[in-house]
Amino acid sequence: MGVNGVTEVTNNIATAYTSTVTAPVEDKKKDTEVKVKTEAAAVYEKSDDSSQKASQATKKETDRTKIIQQLKADDALRQQQLMDIVHKMMGKQAKSYGIANVDNSDDSIWKFLAKGDFTVDAATKAQAQEDISEDGYWGVKQTSSRILDFAKALAGDNPEKLEQMRAAFEKGYKDAEKTWGGELPDISKQTFDAVMKGFDELTGKTEN
Repeated sequence: MGVNGVTEVTNNIATAYTSTVTAPVEDKKKDTEVKVKTEAAAVYEKSDDSSQKASQATKKETDRTKIIQQLKADDALRQQQLMDIVHKMMGKQAKSYGIANVDNSDDSIWKFLAKGDFTVDAATKAQAQEDISEDGYWGVKQTSSRILDFAKALAGDNPEKLEQMRAAFEKGYKDAEKTWGGELPDISKQTFDAVMKGFDELTGKTEN
């Protein structure tokens, strides 16, 4: 074997040795790079996950606030509905009472009835007397029962909401007094007492 042959063999051995030593180093370097990139990605994903959780928490709080506001608005609407009902019913009851007692009405009744050109014939008077009787449509029993039925329909069995309905009833009654121009007739006062007693029973303040 000549010098050239020896040199070629030597170079081949050196190349093989270099490849054997360098390959693991390069592989290790690549593994390190992959690991670093993977860890960096993991850190990024964790940060993004935290951001999503914070966003979800904010959305839940916003939704909760909207629900509370809607519930309050619903409660206010129900109370206003009962106030309007009571205002109208008390006014109609008082008017029926005035018609039924047209010949011996006191000044306060006539003060209300005299706001317009008001006349009463015998049939109208007889119907009004029937309406305000004990079992009549505008009597204490039926009128107070209707008011309490409306209150229960609007509030359910919730004692707190029933108390809100009680306050709405009192407000509606006072509004009716203002429209009437003073205190309502005795039949209306008796109805007021019956309704308040009914609220006491519904909220457990007295036994049925």
